[in-house]
Amino acid sequence: MSHPAHSTLGQSSYPRLPRSLSAVESWGFGLTAHISWTALVPAIHAALGSQAIFVWIPAVIFGMLLNYQVKRLGMHFINVAGGTPNYATKLLQNYPGLARYAAIGYLLNWVSYLSVNTIVLRDLIKVNLETLGITCPDIFLDISFTLLPFIVAFSGTRALSILHLFFVIPAFGLLMTFCIQGLGWLAFSPVSPGFFPSSWSSLSFVDWAKWFFFVTYATYSCETASSFVADSRNPTQTLRFLDVAAWMMPPIFWGGSWVVMRLATNPNLKDNAFLNLAAASLPFWGRFTGVSVSFLLVAACLLGSATVVSNCPRILYQLALDNHISPVFSVVSRRGVFVPALTLTLVLCLIYLIWGDVARIVAVGNIGWFVSFMLLHLGLWLRRDRPEVLFPRISLAILLLEVVVLLVGGFAWGWLNFLIGLLFPIGVMGIDAMIRRVNFPAFHPDWWMRRYRTRPVVIIKDSVILQVSILIFLLCSAVAVGWLFGVKLNKVATAGGENIFVVLLMSVAFVGVAIACWTSLPQVVAIAEARVAAEHLFTVAQDGILVVDNQGIIRQANPATESFFGVNPSELWGNHLNKWLPALVYYPEQWTKRSEQILIGNGKNRTLEVSISDRPHQDFQEYVVILHDITQRKQAEQILRYSEAQLRQEAKQLVSQLVHSEKMSSLGQLVAGVAHEINNPINFIYGNVGYANQYIQDLLRLLQLYQKNYPNPAKEIQQETEAIDLDFLIADLPNLLTSMTVGAERITEIVLSLRNFSRLDDAEMKAVNIHEGIDNTLMILEHRLKPKSNNLAIEVIKEYSDLPLVECYAGQLNQVFMNLLANAIDALEESLVISHSSFATDKGQIRIHTQLINQKQVVIRIGDNGLGIPEDIQKRLFEPFFTTKPIGKGTGLGLSISYQIITQKHRGKLQCISAPGQGTEFVIVIPLNQQAI
Repeated sequence: MSHPAHSTLGQSSYPRLPRSLSAVESWGFGLTAHISWTALVPAIHAALGSQAIFVWIPAVIFGMLLNYQVKRLGMHFINVAGGTPNYATKLLQNYPGLARYAAIGYLLNWVSYLSVNTIVLRDLIKVNLETLGITCPDIFLDISFTLLPFIVAFSGTRALSILHLFFVIPAFGLLMTFCIQGLGWLAFSPVSPGFFPSSWSSLSFVDWAKWFFFVTYATYSCETASSFVADSRNPTQTLRFLDVAAWMMPPIFWGGSWVVMRLATNPNLKDNAFLNLAAASLPFWGRFTGVSVSFLLVAACLLGSATVVSNCPRILYQLALDNHISPVFSVVSRRGVFVPALTLTLVLCLIYLIWGDVARIVAVGNIGWFVSFMLLHLGLWLRRDRPEVLFPRISLAILLLEVVVLLVGGFAWGWLNFLIGLLFPIGVMGIDAMIRRVNFPAFHPDWWMRRYRTRPVVIIKDSVILQVSILIFLLCSAVAVGWLFGVKLNKVATAGGENIFVVLLMSVAFVGVAIACWTSLPQVVAIAEARVAAEHLFTVAQDGILVVDNQGIIRQANPATESFFGVNPSELWGNHLNKWLPALVYYPEQWTKRSEQILIGNGKNRTLEVSISDRPHQDFQEYVVILHDITQRKQAEQILRYSEAQLRQEAKQLVSQLVHSEKMSSLGQLVAGVAHEINNPINFIYGNVGYANQYIQDLLRLLQLYQKNYPNPAKEIQQETEAIDLDFLIADLPNLLTSMTVGAERITEIVLSLRNFSRLDDAEMKAVNIHEGIDNTLMILEHRLKPKSNNLAIEVIKEYSDLPLVECYAGQLNQVFMNLLANAIDALEESLVISHSSFATDKGQIRIHTQLINQKQVVIRIGDNGLGIPEDIQKRLFEPFFTTKPIGKGTGLGLSISYQIITQKHRGKLQCISAPGQGTEFVIVIPLNQQAI
């Protein structure tokens, strides 16, 4: 059974990722891939020797281009978390299946990185512990190093980012020292074997493709900082670090690889990372080689694991926000903890850990990773016309090369690994489909949100006991472990004792932070949040808040007090409060708990409600005074006492308005009734005119036959023929019937216009033809447009646009047209009476213009070329009962009612644009679809 909420994310009720990271903290995550070079270089060096540099060169160039492209994408998608894979989903939004596959393939490679780090650390510690005669089960070490970064991640983002930054800076500095110092030693040392090799071995394309596929594990991942844009307090600065990360790649990947290639030449070193790096650095680091290399390798593993548990949940979070996976993964606590996403990451990591060794995990994880970047480059080419795409042609060229590398290099690592790597993202998509459909509470985001809302913040009132207890425990544990290893080191003479020291040092640091994250750190964070919240309330409060001592001297004041006293809050300190509120006596203990005080300042009296509450503070008293401005309330009370007459007047106006509305409604009913009553007889007349015409034609033909056959009628008939002027009657009778037909048709049109104008069947909103309503109104007013004895004809100019049907109350809108058109006619008639010279032309004109704007709004302009309306009158046009017409001619309600119909009924605008001598124009703006508002 699927959850209804899974189809669409109602994200407005869910908390979003807080912007809690500084730019520097996000930069630290962007250096993880550079340090991971230490684990990759021995393998490719052992396989290719000096030819390895030809793999690193294009891989680094492509990685640098990728960093610049990801930076551009990040600037465009500034609120998108997860970085590269989620940018790929945006580029491939028309192909959601490919987009989802690309993001999950990227994710799985990072998860595999954590499993590889766990195995490497486990082997490193086992080797060093065995030299001390200490054995430790593999399962214990695997679980410990897997859970260690998750423990920190489950407690909050800041602790993990600070821990990561603390170690990544010295580790990166040591790595840069290795590269620069090694290159310098090769170039200038007298005992150097030479900067360049004496010969180059051959390199087949298959080997090149195989190892290019391998090294992209590091060169394509130097854009990790982009994953933290959505929770960075300065996202632009975070993205700018991608430029720095790009230019740090050549000295490390090229320079470091060159040092290893020239100095670690013993074939017995094989692909052992520690031995290769130690052999390469021994000539210039000497006795510090062992501890330095151990620190680099341990830092690469632990920092890589910390980056995985920070990066992967953000990828899942953004995928859920974009509806690519289940919405449960979009849940994030107010401290930035992704519990469901971290849980899935842990499950996938354990699958990798149980399933394979390092070689298999890297091969399988890199398949989805490589395909992910292929799909990213495909998306860049498909969106090549977009401003966020930098190098579309280069992206297409890289894509074509990557296709070849995937087929050649991917198969070189084993067809079974290739197949599993391709299918693994599909398997994860299947897990997501199961989560969407299984009716289990923890798979639904609302379940997590209820837990976050109802779970109280645990704050231990007396945390000193807890802090001291933890400190005692850590100190005793450290002494015990130190004593144990000291005894072992004394018994076993070994030169590698400092290596295990480095491992223990960094492991203990991570464990210590993990313990703090689950014990004392939440208390510290909760206390800090409470302090910040209290300070925030004190700062943003709109009421004035003062803290005074037992002498009434002001010791603290919030910013709001400046609006009360007109001075900076700092200037209040050290002064007695009765300096501004004289009615207060000297000692606060004698003040009334709540009183009203008059504050005189800037020549104005303000009434303040003063509340005071005392609180004990060790051996003296402090008082909190809250000032609330009640001046407006007092003024309102005074106005209310004298507003009864005004309210009565407004009630009368409202009654008149209601009466007018009822009259308009009754008028509509009357018009509809009259139209109906006229319609019946006119239909009878119009229907019989045709038959009458036919009958008369028949009689005329019969009369003509009589005249033909009896040319000499009796004298009496001749006299009657002359008396009635038979020839004229025969000629004029058809014209008479034609005039009757035209008159009947005209009456029918008028009746139809009356029925359409009344619109009694349109009491509800419906889509109608606006032009038809205007035309019907004009037909009713046509008698006023025709020329009269003292007035010229009024010309109506229609500038109709091609409008769709408009949702409106048709009857009420017709009333608006009637009022505006009638006012325009009145204005033109008045102008003609006053003076013809005031017109731009000698002929009155009404211009009606309609227009559709942005496919959302309909604009109707009704203008005349009359004398115009003065500005002082324009301001009162829409007031009820305001009119400039003579008594008995205008009620002053037409424009007021029209304004209410447009603004309230149709949620539109009615505006008057006029100037004396330049005519008047009323502009109606109403939505095309009322339901869309």
